[in-house]
Amino acid sequence: MRRLFPSVTVECPLTPLPFTTAPRDTLVSVTNRRTFFQSAAALRFAAAAQAAPQSQTARQYWLEVLDRLAGPVLSHLAAGTLKREMPVESLTGNVADRRKYTHLEAFGRLLAGIAPWLHVDLDPGPERDIQQRYRTLARDAVRSATDPASPDFLNFHEGGQPLVDCGFLAQAILRAPAELWTRLDPSTQKNLAAALISCRVIQPPFNNWLLFAATVEAALAVMGERWDTMRIDYAIRQHREWYLGDGVYGDGPHFHFDYYNSYVIQPMLVDVLRAIRPYARTWEPFAGEALARARRYAAIQERLIAPDGTFPAVGRSITYRCGAFHLLAQMAFLGELATPQIRAALTAVIRKTLDAPGTFDRGWLTIGLCGHQPHLGEPYISTGSLYLCATALLPLGLPPSHPFWTAPAEPWTPQRIWTGQDLPADHAAG
Repeated sequence: MRRLFPSVTVECPLTPLPFTTAPRDTLVSVTNRRTFFQSAAALRFAAAAQAAPQSQTARQYWLEVLDRLAGPVLSHLAAGTLKREMPVESLTGNVADRRKYTHLEAFGRLLAGIAPWLHVDLDPGPERDIQQRYRTLARDAVRSATDPASPDFLNFHEGGQPLVDCGFLAQAILRAPAELWTRLDPSTQKNLAAALISCRVIQPPFNNWLLFAATVEAALAVMGERWDTMRIDYAIRQHREWYLGDGVYGDGPHFHFDYYNSYVIQPMLVDVLRAIRPYARTWEPFAGEALARARRYAAIQERLIAPDGTFPAVGRSITYRCGAFHLLAQMAFLGELATPQIRAALTAVIRKTLDAPGTFDRGWLTIGLCGHQPHLGEPYISTGSLYLCATALLPLGLPPSHPFWTAPAEPWTPQRIWTGQDLPADHAAG
């Protein structure tokens, strides 16, 4: 693949990989013979991290990551070849089932992460040129994904999983309505609306999935379509009841020690409440409360990032990699925590989770947290699922002139504490 940012040097020196690849279904098989090679790769990875070029800006590096994630997915979907060319990795015996869903997973999750960058106004120059190309690719991909006559027409309503990724696709529309709705041709607008409406046949379980249904309805409101007030109201009311304190919601009536407050719950609550305000004031009293809770949880997330960019590998869906910090990235993008230390912390996490050897196979993500670790993936995880990592890139929606990008680098909280600096004590919020 021709790199779209050829002047950028990636921290971990990997061989460029073409995104055109022969179709394959991967049945996971882990053998001990890889142990030596993984250990050697880990040493090279650590050495490469120490040797990162000082001339490379954080934004250049993030754009390189965006290019690497988005290029294969959007180029193939726009051309109608995603189903043919994207590999499907999942647990042994589960590939055929996940193939029904994995392509919409990749598309919706990727767009949810890069939408703010597609939306931001950039000054003339190389980055804007690339942005214009990706804007066109994104709209062509929407056309291909929603056209019933397309070879890449995606599954929006069969089975339960499509509700999740209709939710992420809808979140992308909320984050870039001009690029992903207004500038679509009328036929594609009609097909996209029909695709999102079709997922209403899926009944969400009594947990964070309520927010996928609510996000779809918020997007339909923004799109000028008829939307279901009750689906939004039910999701908001239940999550208000499931609030546990100190910035944390339960995933349904029960607490789960995982990153779903960041993967889904808080980012979607914030986006739905912001987007629906012009169309209904019903939930406005909760908006400030939800944002304050999101700020607190994001502050906790910043403290979870160790001085070397690692973080606790706990809970479900850990193979979403740096997507575990979706909320922290969103709070930075919205200007709530847009500081140089957040930039540094997120950059460290992105490098740790996406530069590790084995993370990509012929240009496509593989299952793992730090490289290829297929047994970290639950049965519902497949290649497309992994593209939720793109949500860590949300601050690219801030212009290059924003202090988030231009201010000198600063250490984040754990770096300060573990080098002996004296800081104020942390305190719980309500």
